[in-house]
Amino acid sequence: MELIESLQWRYATKKMNGEKIPQDKLERILEATRLAPSSYGLTPYQVVVVEDQELKERLVGACYGQTQLKDSSAVLVFAVWDEITEWAVENYINDIATKRNIPVEVLNDFKGMMIGTISNMDEEQKTIWAQKQAYIGLGFSLVASALEEVDSTPMEGFLPNKVDEVLGLRELGLKSTVVLTLGYRDTEGDSLSTMKKVRRDNLFIRK
Repeated sequence: MELIESLQWRYATKKMNGEKIPQDKLERILEATRLAPSSYGLTPYQVVVVEDQELKERLVGACYGQTQLKDSSAVLVFAVWDEITEWAVENYINDIATKRNIPVEVLNDFKGMMIGTISNMDEEQKTIWAQKQAYIGLGFSLVASALEEVDSTPMEGFLPNKVDEVLGLRELGLKSTVVLTLGYRDTEGDSLSTMKKVRRDNLFIRK
């Protein structure tokens, strides 16, 4: 499908039918998510890909009983880093130098700018900044899913501490931020599947 047609087709699916997504489609969605822009390119979050059925069912209780989780093919949990440290910046700088085949010293000014920005934030500001980056990744996941004709449901309605507990995120230094289910719509069980998409017409202010 073309982009606009795909976006007209997608909606926040309320009921899924349990059908599996072909692996190649899932991998393209994940790769699109990985390629999402992020401030400095640092990407201060992880995406936990949950396909295990038992874990998906346990997540239902942490997400106010939303059944899309257990009936999805995969659940993506965007989880921000608990700490954003100079060590993380060093690792990123080394990765850039390796992949671009350039001396790491060439990146000293860039590294200093990143460290300066991060050091001027308190912990709450760092978390908010990381969450904003995670939402950009979520947007890319949603668009990529639509282009692959895979249904999706972004979720903010969940108990972060419970999700973190189910997935063992605290031990990994992560905090869940937003959840996305991927799968296929249950057209008989979801009345919204046949309804016209409604978005505000006067969204844009042109100058």
